Amino acid sequence: MPGLPGPPCGGRPAMTGGATLSAAHVLGESARQWPGAVALVADGTRLTYGALWQDALRHAAALRGQGVGPGDRLALLLSNTARFPKAYYGALALGATVVPVNALLRTAEITYILRHSGARALLCEGSLLPEGEPAARAAGVPLLTVAAPGRSPSLDELAARCPPLDTAVPRAPDDIAVVLYTSGTTGRPKGVMISHLNLMMNIDTTMLAPFAMRPDDVVLGCLPLFHTFGQVCVMGTGLRAGARLVLMPRFDAHAALDLMTAERCTVLMGVPTMYVALLQAVRDGGRRPALDRAYCGGSALPARVLEDFEAVFGCPVHEGYGLTEASPCVAYNLPGRPRVPGTVGHPIRGVEVRIARPGTAERIEVLAAGETGEIVVRGHNVMAGYLDDPAATRAAVV
Repeated sequence: MPGLPGPPCGGRPAMTGGATLSAAHVLGESARQWPGAVALVADGTRLTYGALWQDALRHAAALRGQGVGPGDRLALLLSNTARFPKAYYGALALGATVVPVNALLRTAEITYILRHSGARALLCEGSLLPEGEPAARAAGVPLLTVAAPGRSPSLDELAARCPPLDTAVPRAPDDIAVVLYTSGTTGRPKGVMISHLNLMMNIDTTMLAPFAMRPDDVVLGCLPLFHTFGQVCVMGTGLRAGARLVLMPRFDAHAALDLMTAERCTVLMGVPTMYVALLQAVRDGGRRPALDRAYCGGSALPARVLEDFEAVFGCPVHEGYGLTEASPCVAYNLPGRPRVPGTVGHPIRGVEVRIARPGTAERIEVLAAGETGEIVVRGHNVMAGYLDDPAATRAAVV
């Protein structure tokens, strides 16, 4: 491929040797290093890294008791509460693959994901049972619950009584950590397979730049954790760095301003509509937290909104680009380099980006500077493929 020496864009050689890697250690290593530091503020409580990791290992043991094992796929239908990281890292510690399900989906859409993913079980929050329970029944998938008093089996109650696993189950770097379903705007959603290597490399790389996460950071978790932006960029990099994650069950601009002020948040990550809403909330008399930096993704942020936000909140806003298939970060306006509003900056470390001629399915023809084409990406972030869809994988990964 011109301009990109080596294997074709996205090409991945087969893994060999005895290396192991588990994304569960995003939390586990931080618990070892900062056991007494507060990891999570959610549900009116504060959990230290040590306590959160032990809860995750208890969830792993409880899941094992319900027949979930290494390599099984566990679907999570959970909102932004402490239950999400407990179940997420518990499943990863068990060696299972996590299938986060959009909490806004309806029964038929959830049913499709359960069937297509071959989920071993669905873990569903009590408030989401009206959609989740009939979906599990239709898909023939066992249902586990959390925060659902009187319902059995209740994973949170089982976990409270279980001795924790001793440690995370080892996995190979190319084992699949998560399957993330795309929005399905052009057809049925596709299951994007993200390996432990994909996930760990994206978290470790972006924790340093662009996010520059530190143990003294306090990060607002207002993005949904079932989505890759909130799951990897907010939860993953925050917990990896030993920062404090402050979760909001649902974004509300006035409540977010109050929460960021009360918890002294230093980092905000959001989508453009959140920035617009926060600016309006300040104009309406809302409090202004002392943020250190902010990051925007998901879609283009209007330059005027970026300039107004920086003026009102007194912190830089870094724009970036990513996609589910890239684990997700591809490029960002990086610290230490000039930021250009309306652009997505430079590729993150270890990732190459070119503009190629569109419509060439079997080869990549890189275009000259200034020409318009489609984005091609190569690096540690490129997905393992689409679950049970070799045709779509061949079309996307050349």
